Amino acid sequence: MAEAQDARTIALSLPETTEKIAWSMPTFRVAGKMYATMPEDETSIAVRCPKEERGELVLAEPEKFWVAGHEASSAWVRVRLAAVDDLAELRDILTDSWRQAAPGRLLEAHPDLAAPGGG
Repeated sequence: MAEAQDARTIALSLPETTEKIAWSMPTFRVAGKMYATMPEDETSIAVRCPKEERGELVLAEPEKFWVAGHEASSAWVRVRLAAVDDLAELRDILTDSWRQAAPGRLLEAHPDLAAPGGG
Protein backbone atom coordinates (compact mmCIF):
# COMPACT_ATOMS: atom_id res chain seq x y z
CA MET A 1 0.00 0.00 0.00
CA ALA A 2 1.31 3.41 -0.98
CA GLU A 3 0.67 6.72 0.72
CA ALA A 4 0.70 10.35 -0.37
CA GLN A 5 4.19 10.95 1.01
CA ASP A 6 5.49 7.99 -1.01
CA ALA A 7 4.05 9.52 -4.19
CA ARG A 8 5.55 12.91 -3.35
CA THR A 9 8.98 11.43 -2.60
CA ILE A 10 9.05 9.40 -5.81
CA ALA A 11 7.78 12.26 -7.98
CA LEU A 12 10.32 14.70 -6.59
CA SER A 13 13.12 12.18 -7.18
CA LEU A 14 12.51 12.27 -10.94
CA PRO A 15 14.74 14.66 -12.92
CA GLU A 16 13.73 18.32 -13.02
CA THR A 17 10.50 17.70 -11.11
CA THR A 18 9.02 20.54 -9.14
CA GLU A 19 5.97 20.65 -6.90
CA LYS A 20 3.51 23.50 -7.36
CA ILE A 21 0.11 24.09 -5.76
CA ALA A 22 -2.62 24.52 -8.37
CA TRP A 23 -6.38 24.11 -7.94
CA SER A 24 -5.70 23.85 -4.18
CA MET A 25 -3.66 20.65 -4.59
CA PRO A 26 -0.07 19.62 -5.15
CA THR A 27 0.90 19.16 -8.79
CA PHE A 28 4.17 17.71 -10.04
CA ARG A 29 5.80 19.08 -13.16
CA VAL A 30 8.81 18.24 -15.28
CA ALA A 31 10.36 21.18 -17.09
CA GLY A 32 7.15 23.08 -16.29
CA LYS A 33 4.77 20.47 -17.75
CA MET A 34 2.36 18.79 -15.33
CA TYR A 35 2.51 15.00 -15.08
CA ALA A 36 0.83 14.22 -11.75
CA THR A 37 -1.61 15.78 -9.31
CA MET A 38 -2.64 14.83 -5.79
CA PRO A 39 -6.23 15.75 -4.88
CA GLU A 40 -6.79 17.38 -1.50
CA ASP A 41 -7.71 14.18 0.33
CA GLU A 42 -4.35 12.69 -0.75
CA THR A 43 -5.77 9.17 -1.20
CA SER A 44 -5.14 9.12 -4.94
CA ILE A 45 -3.03 10.64 -7.68
CA ALA A 46 -3.88 11.59 -11.24
CA VAL A 47 -1.28 10.75 -13.87
CA ARG A 48 -0.93 11.08 -17.61
CA CYS A 49 -2.14 8.04 -19.51
CA PRO A 50 -2.88 7.74 -23.23
CA LYS A 51 -6.65 7.45 -23.70
CA GLU A 52 -6.26 4.22 -25.68
CA GLU A 53 -4.48 2.60 -22.70
CA ARG A 54 -6.49 3.94 -19.79
CA GLY A 55 -9.69 2.12 -20.73
CA GLU A 56 -7.81 -1.16 -20.52
CA LEU A 57 -6.32 -0.19 -17.14
CA VAL A 58 -9.72 0.71 -15.69
CA LEU A 59 -11.32 -2.50 -16.98
CA ALA A 60 -8.44 -4.68 -15.76
CA GLU A 61 -8.10 -3.11 -12.30
CA PRO A 62 -11.14 -0.95 -11.45
CA GLU A 63 -10.25 -1.04 -7.74
CA LYS A 64 -6.99 0.73 -8.60
CA PHE A 65 -7.70 2.93 -11.65
CA TRP A 66 -10.59 5.18 -12.63
CA VAL A 67 -11.30 8.23 -14.74
CA ALA A 68 -12.72 11.28 -13.01
CA GLY A 69 -15.66 12.81 -14.86
CA HIS A 70 -13.93 16.12 -15.51
CA GLU A 71 -10.92 14.27 -16.98
CA ALA A 72 -12.89 12.02 -19.34
CA SER A 73 -11.84 13.96 -22.44
CA SER A 74 -8.20 14.30 -21.42
CA ALA A 75 -5.34 11.82 -21.20
CA TRP A 76 -5.35 11.34 -17.40
CA VAL A 77 -6.21 8.44 -15.11
CA ARG A 78 -6.66 8.34 -11.32
CA VAL A 79 -4.80 5.85 -9.13
CA ARG A 80 -6.02 4.84 -5.66
CA LEU A 81 -2.88 4.82 -3.54
CA ALA A 82 -4.22 2.18 -1.13
CA ALA A 83 -4.66 -0.22 -4.07
CA VAL A 84 -1.10 0.13 -5.38
CA ASP A 85 0.76 -3.13 -4.81
CA ASP A 86 4.07 -1.66 -3.67
CA LEU A 87 6.42 1.28 -4.07
CA ALA A 88 7.99 -0.25 -7.18
CA GLU A 89 4.60 -0.18 -8.89
CA LEU A 90 4.03 3.41 -7.77
CA ARG A 91 7.46 4.37 -9.11
CA ASP A 92 6.60 2.74 -12.47
CA ILE A 93 3.29 4.61 -12.66
CA LEU A 94 4.85 7.97 -11.86
CA THR A 95 7.87 7.39 -14.10
CA ASP A 96 5.61 6.50 -17.02
CA SER A 97 3.66 9.72 -16.52
CA TRP A 98 6.90 11.71 -16.15
CA ARG A 99 8.16 10.17 -19.40
CA GLN A 100 5.07 11.38 -21.26
CA ALA A 101 5.65 14.97 -20.14
CA ALA A 102 9.45 15.16 -20.15
CA PRO A 103 11.21 16.95 -23.00
CA GLY A 104 13.39 14.89 -25.31
CA ARG A 105 16.60 16.31 -23.84
CA LEU A 106 15.72 14.77 -20.45
CA LEU A 107 14.80 11.43 -21.96
CA GLU A 108 18.16 11.40 -23.77
CA ALA A 109 20.01 12.43 -20.59
CA HIS A 110 18.28 9.70 -18.54
CA PRO A 111 18.03 6.61 -20.76
CA ASP A 112 17.25 4.49 -17.69
CA LEU A 113 13.99 6.45 -17.39
CA ALA A 114 13.29 6.84 -21.10
CA ALA A 115 12.22 3.29 -21.87
CA PRO A 116 9.15 1.56 -20.41
CA GLY A 117 10.19 -0.60 -17.50
CA GLY A 118 13.12 1.70 -16.72
CA GLY A 119 13.57 3.61 -13.48
